[in-house]
Amino acid sequence: MTRLVLTSIICAFLAFLLLRNESRAIEPVPKVLTQEQQAQLTPQSILDELLAGNRRFVSDDLTERNHSKQVREAYAGQFPKAVVLSCLDSRIPVEDVFDRGVGDVFVARVAGNFINEDILGSMEFACHVAGAKLVLVLGHTHCGAIQAAIDNVQLGNITPMLAKIRPALETAKPFSGKKTSANPDYVAHICHENIRMAVRMIRNESEILEGLEDDGSIDIVGAYYDLSSGTVSLVEGK
Repeated sequence: MTRLVLTSIICAFLAFLLLRNESRAIEPVPKVLTQEQQAQLTPQSILDELLAGNRRFVSDDLTERNHSKQVREAYAGQFPKAVVLSCLDSRIPVEDVFDRGVGDVFVARVAGNFINEDILGSMEFACHVAGAKLVLVLGHTHCGAIQAAIDNVQLGNITPMLAKIRPALETAKPFSGKKTSANPDYVAHICHENIRMAVRMIRNESEILEGLEDDGSIDIVGAYYDLSSGTVSLVEGK
């Protein structure tokens, strides 16, 4: 290869990089949500936005954000769109799963994504005080807390924690296969019921959130995250 040809290739490559960087620079950098923008949103539009963000996550097309800048922009206040209750599992980066930036969502975490008064109080703050318009309970495949609840594990403070999940074993619809933690279909079956149970408890045990849902200010939904694909699907049924 002659020096002239090599130089031409290098120049072409540098030009490509320059054009790509310029293209990225033209794209607007997402800013943190304002109170005015939050007020214009609807529960359904927020859910649609989260699911669209998840599709970008799955396709490896996450929005480029300057998180350090967003943190500084959000110092004076927060006006998130939604509150997500997720499992403790470290493999579920909630903000990335939905392609959200700083200040976009409240995230509560507890192993098995169950409801207690602390979680309910946090959700009431998120929606009634801070203006979030969507409550989303997010379970996931191969959940260790669900497996431990099925096995009725006895270990320290884990045991009373699992007691908050085990009612899902009784309220779940009939299952014809092996009812063991080694059966992934049964684990998924109980996980779905645990999500539905959490949604029911939010409505039944929080007059504030139930009232906000009744008047259309918020929606309360359940969803299921697939660890292998990154896909989030809605959980239907009550």
